Amino acid sequence: MDFDLSEEQELIRATARGLAEREIAPIAAELDEHARWPDEIVTRMAELGLMGVAVPEVLGGAGMDNLSYVVAMEEISRACASCGVIMSVQNSLVCDPILRFGTEAQKRDVLGPLARGEKIGCFGLSEPGSGSDASAMKTVARRDGDHWVLDGTKNFITSAPRADVAVMFAKTDPAAGHKGISAFLVPMKDQPGLSLGPKEKKLGIRAAWSSGIFMEGARIPAENLLGKEGEGFKVALSTLDGGRIGIAAQALGIAQAALDQAVRYSKERTAFGAPIARLQAIQFMIADMATELDAARLLTWRAARLKDAKVRYTAQASMAKLMASETATRVTHKALQVHGGYGYLADFPLERHYRDARITESYEGTSEIQRLVIAAAVLQG
Repeated sequence: MDFDLSEEQELIRATARGLAEREIAPIAAELDEHARWPDEIVTRMAELGLMGVAVPEVLGGAGMDNLSYVVAMEEISRACASCGVIMSVQNSLVCDPILRFGTEAQKRDVLGPLARGEKIGCFGLSEPGSGSDASAMKTVARRDGDHWVLDGTKNFITSAPRADVAVMFAKTDPAAGHKGISAFLVPMKDQPGLSLGPKEKKLGIRAAWSSGIFMEGARIPAENLLGKEGEGFKVALSTLDGGRIGIAAQALGIAQAALDQAVRYSKERTAFGAPIARLQAIQFMIADMATELDAARLLTWRAARLKDAKVRYTAQASMAKLMASETATRVTHKALQVHGGYGYLADFPLERHYRDARITESYEGTSEIQRLVIAAAVLQG
């Protein structure tokens, strides 16, 4: 498998890195401290094609591949994980399923504005009583003439407070278990029967707003069904496969930022008459961080390559997400240790990376779920 980036992929990485270093990094701490939605950054990402990286140009996207998306995601997340997850939700969880399962009208009228960044999307799967066990969802949808009527509650929905449309999941045949789940495109603005909970106060990724979604008799046109009736579980699982690659890339960016800061600090901080970078204990931590990060990156790139090749990549996406997210947690932990007491201060960006890293082990499938997916693939041969 070729891991060399093409000229176009190098260009999109350089473009994302330029935006991250010049415009995102200088305000990342302020975004986090005030939990401010980064309107100006979302606009700039849209202008650069980063809100629909793998969507064909004819449909409003950048027309690039999934590896391009991964390298761009890492660069954005290296500066601000909140901006990274907004980009990830838009690309992986909203644009991708509409591109793969949507009708031509849905691609034209819904996907186009999303890929151009004119509208924001969210992904309505998780519920108060069904996180990892998505088939246990309680949200239902019943057909009423030329409409569907939705009732239920979703929670932890990233981008929901700013979203214009949701890829929403509900049971259309509750007795059929996971085979009775369907997917819908639900308008989020001025939609009767739909309301939002308060913005959630979170440990990290504070600038990426999330909230619950409440539906009581929310009526949507029948043509808003995404894919076929009863195939929503398939839509959800296949979407999460790609989403895990995006979160792996986000985790890479967080870990790379932490490693960069640990290396820089170790060269500046002196102890026992010399920079601490000369201490073997520090060198061992940096060596471990760099090695784990490189391994996680290779796994993530492999998963993206497989998705681009249109072959099955479920286990590989889980491996990438598991390795990258747990690497981000370990790397930020060790980087904080390199910084000593200073790493614990909010004055240093490492404190923010440390908090942001933790969520990557939870959303879009916990580490435990990733291990189940990987084990199933290995045991089935």
